[in-house]
Amino acid sequence: MILRTAIFTVALATAQAQAATPLPAPALDLRIQYYSKAISPEGVTREVRYEETMLRRPGHVWVARVLPPQALATGQASDHEHSVHKHFNPVLLPRHVQQDGDRTRLEYVDARKKEVIAVPPGEYGNVDFDGSWANAYYLFDPKLVHAMPLSQRQSAVPGARWREQVRNGGFRRVLWDEQRQIPLVIESGDQAATTFQRVEVQAQASLATVLPWQYVKAYSQRDYGDFLD
Repeated sequence: MILRTAIFTVALATAQAQAATPLPAPALDLRIQYYSKAISPEGVTREVRYEETMLRRPGHVWVARVLPPQALATGQASDHEHSVHKHFNPVLLPRHVQQDGDRTRLEYVDARKKEVIAVPPGEYGNVDFDGSWANAYYLFDPKLVHAMPLSQRQSAVPGARWREQVRNGGFRRVLWDEQRQIPLVIESGDQAATTFQRVEVQAQASLATVLPWQYVKAYSQRDYGDFLD
């Protein structure tokens, strides 16, 4: 009886340790849809939609905006306008985030001009980057996810569970895929329904074998400060 109890205790402790240890984050190719809605005090509703692709590999995150044909046509028309001026648009250029030891490095890649633009930490706020490797790699810091209470909301995705937090009139919901270590849905907003944001993440069936950051070594190196007036 004592031996059986000891075995059960060890098994329980092992199971608890395994549950507390997150699974390794696999390589992923993702398609991410962003949606936001805001209702102003004047009754005006503003909606924003856009998409990005993301490649996640050990030590690397590559994010690129998906541009519809109309946006591409507009961009080509404005190229001449900016040809004689220093111009840098972090939204339109692919973003490459790297983990270099304990440091996080950020750069943007202009394939047309064959340039890599490095952004120093002091300028992260100007390009809407929070400097967090966890947020870049997982899209939502796993530590914050697991600090959120489990929700009663049911998930139709095996291995994914909803977590929800309500605080100070606002809410946040995350459908977290434990196997892929990625949120499948992130919802947030206020309980008055004046603001709402939703992020949907879809993992692609296959992984890209051509990784874009492997082809930028011959590009010229620029600094973000070169584009400041």
